[in-house]
Amino acid sequence: MMDDTHQMACKHAILSIAGSDPSGGAGIQADLKTFSKIGVYGAAAITCLTAQNTTGVKALHPVPADFVQKQVKLVLDDLPVSHIKTGMIGTSGVARSLAEIFSHFPGEIICDPVLIASDGRPLLEENGLQDFLHCIVSHSTVLTPNIPELITLSNLPVENSDDIEGAVESLFARFAKLRLVLVTGGHIEHKSTSITDYLFIRNADMYSIQHQRHSTPNTHGTGCTFASAFTAFHILSGDDKVAFQRAVGFMDTMLNLSSEITIGKGCGPLPHHLYD
Repeated sequence: MMDDTHQMACKHAILSIAGSDPSGGAGIQADLKTFSKIGVYGAAAITCLTAQNTTGVKALHPVPADFVQKQVKLVLDDLPVSHIKTGMIGTSGVARSLAEIFSHFPGEIICDPVLIASDGRPLLEENGLQDFLHCIVSHSTVLTPNIPELITLSNLPVENSDDIEGAVESLFARFAKLRLVLVTGGHIEHKSTSITDYLFIRNADMYSIQHQRHSTPNTHGTGCTFASAFTAFHILSGDDKVAFQRAVGFMDTMLNLSSEITIGKGCGPLPHHLYD
């Protein structure tokens, strides 16, 4: 007989809407690996094909907006999707096509604001930020930025924990549907041996977890994996704080495992296949 956790996992699914990474470290591939390892069914709609490997993104081929919309609608018409997780959106056209769907979606929309690749290449078309904010972020219930993404979204400087709180509060003020903002703090105090991640809940206290900084060259896809882990754990627990804590723990395990392996010639991926 299935326990409550397994029953919950069977009742709900996640739809990831993101770009494809042929090297398997980020995007749709990282999302589906994460969902499966945690024990939640995942579906995927692809917004952009990329030509990339661990050394960087070499080319982008956006999927037409109407075809992205068709992928999403068919999945939502068929599967018991309670959570949508977004990654790379790519173009204003895709953002606008998704806004129509998101405005009627009754579940959680977790936005990982994928704007720039780890090698510095823009992953959102020029002048696409306003459409991204208006069409994607404005419909999201959860936002999972790192520090550079938080700076871009809030248009405020962020150099310390007080700045993080101010930037997050500006997002809560601007986007009424946002109820949670999870900020990963790895980009602050690069020389520190610890990292602090933050969970901000609208009209409630802030929670933080300080944990060890892992020395590893394999960080490709960490943002995708963290947002996907939170989404999966949220389905299983139904609790914001528990999902946050478990997602941070999942990432710690992934990064610790990654320090012992070498995959690729550049910034290597997380070893989802080794997680037990």
